[in-house]
This record gives sequence, structure tokens and C-alpha cells, in this order.
Amino acid sequence: MNMRSVVYTAVFFCVTALVPAAAFAAMPTFTLSIKDHKFDPTELHVPAGQKIKLMVKNLDKTPEEFESHEMKREKVIPGGTTGTVYIGPLDAGTYKFFGDFHQATAQGKIIAK
Repeated sequence: MNMRSVVYTAVFFCVTALVPAAAFAAMPTFTLSIKDHKFDPTELHVPAGQKIKLMVKNLDKTPEEFESHEMKREKVIPGGTTGTVYIGPLDAGTYKFFGDFHQATAQGKIIAK
């Protein structure tokens, strides 16, 4: 292998390694809080057709589970911590979510437009 081939190969691997990182950096990020066993906001507007990063901050002392059957996501967020949930890309529409441990009060929806 000549030096030119080595350089081209090295450049190729460097560029392809950066593409996923760049795509992650461009991902829209949204924040959802849990306080007194309720989500805030209860309605979150996100772009349709694009993967999003949802940061779920549990401000309560007890754990809560972010769950959505429609989005096929569930994640337990221990009390006093923040969890990350990757969602989508979603078609335009409304997607319900709830807190599995406090279903009576922890309700919300994501609206993709």
C-alpha cells in the first residue's frame, strides 16, 4: 500500500467516525420534568419526522417510569435524577405517555407536527 492510499484511508475513517457524532449534536433536545407525580409540561410539541432526545428530570424523591405504548418506550427514572429517552422519528400526530408508578396523575402527550 502506498502512502497516498494510507492517507486516503485514514481520512475516510476519520470523517465517517465524525458523522454519527455530528448527527447526534444536531438532534433536537426537549426537557420534561416530574414533580409531585405529574409531568411538566403535560403537552410537548416536537418536529415530526425527526429523531429527538428527551431529557426526563425526576424532581421527586421516588422513582417514576416514563412509558408510552404508542411510542414503544419505557424508562425508569430514579428520584432526583435525569434520564434520557430517544424518540422517533415520529409521524405527525399525538402520542400519549404516562408515569407507570402514578398513572392517575402522571399523564401527558407529545404532539409531532
